[in-house]
Amino acid sequence: MTDLNPARILAIETSCDETACAVLENGRALLSSVVASQMDIHARYGGVFPEVASRQHVLSIMPVVEQALNKAHLTLNDIDAIAVTQGPGLAGSLIVGMNMAKGMALALGKPLVGVNHLEGHLYSAWVCDAGEDAPPEPQFPLMALLVSGGHTELNLMTDHLTYQRLGSTLDDAAGEAFDKVARLLELPYPGGPSIQKSAEEGDPERFHFPRAWLDGTWNFSFSGVKTSVLYEVRELQKKSKSLPTPDLAASFQQAVIDVLFKKTMDAAREFGAKEILVAGGVSANRPLRQVFKSQAEFPVHIPPLSLCTDNAAMIAAAGYYRYALGHISGLEMDILPTWPLS
Repeated sequence: MTDLNPARILAIETSCDETACAVLENGRALLSSVVASQMDIHARYGGVFPEVASRQHVLSIMPVVEQALNKAHLTLNDIDAIAVTQGPGLAGSLIVGMNMAKGMALALGKPLVGVNHLEGHLYSAWVCDAGEDAPPEPQFPLMALLVSGGHTELNLMTDHLTYQRLGSTLDDAAGEAFDKVARLLELPYPGGPSIQKSAEEGDPERFHFPRAWLDGTWNFSFSGVKTSVLYEVRELQKKSKSLPTPDLAASFQQAVIDVLFKKTMDAAREFGAKEILVAGGVSANRPLRQVFKSQAEFPVHIPPLSLCTDNAAMIAAAGYYRYALGHISGLEMDILPTWPLS
């Protein structure tokens, strides 16, 4: 690809329960990133309460944008384009961010770039802090595993903004399975960090939970392993008052990691990928990161922990390439775009 024109992108992300804004330069150099988390607010419900989330976004959006600009030592006049998550996500939450971005773009006369949230997660691998030595960019063709609370997908990236979806989850996403198993084990929300923490004291070989390989496809299924944990918990509760929670957590976690790793490696070989990218909230899981970094036969790109969960830096990175390559949605963009985007 030829060199792209330099640009500063201000991005807004409000797809779920994080109010985020970031300023990114030239698709990689992160000048600022601010995230206002609602995790403590929703923990009491055991999950995200959509109406509460959207109301909190209304309260947080202006301060978050102002803080991002201040941290970048810039004003809105220094920004070349506004990027915003346009979907998928909670409708009420998305509207808050989109209306903010549309208003700014209209008032400033700046281009508005709509970004698919899933695409943003993939582009988190391009982001690095401004002023630091930038790591090598991911090289195409790239096998991208997107693994989060609502999505588990394998996408072949052959160039910027060019994707071929190979497979996705047929039922529960990996992150969703983590949350549900955490509830079964009476571990706190969110389930991913709770499972990981409990598993550190457990034996991953104590229980052999099933791996759904779905031979002949690149799809995933995690409903079966979740149900298997449920049945095991019920049987153990009949025999004893206390559960071996760390062993259950470690065995479940290992079953999920085994499937994610093997299917990604197999797909990379099958489609001739040069490198592998792992992104999304579940990519923050420490054992998953260790397996990919230590056992993969390809160079692996995994974003830093701060960019694994929802953030605006990833939206800015995807927004930069959409802006630089002329893929701009405009003020009339759809709220729920299709995926993969081509």
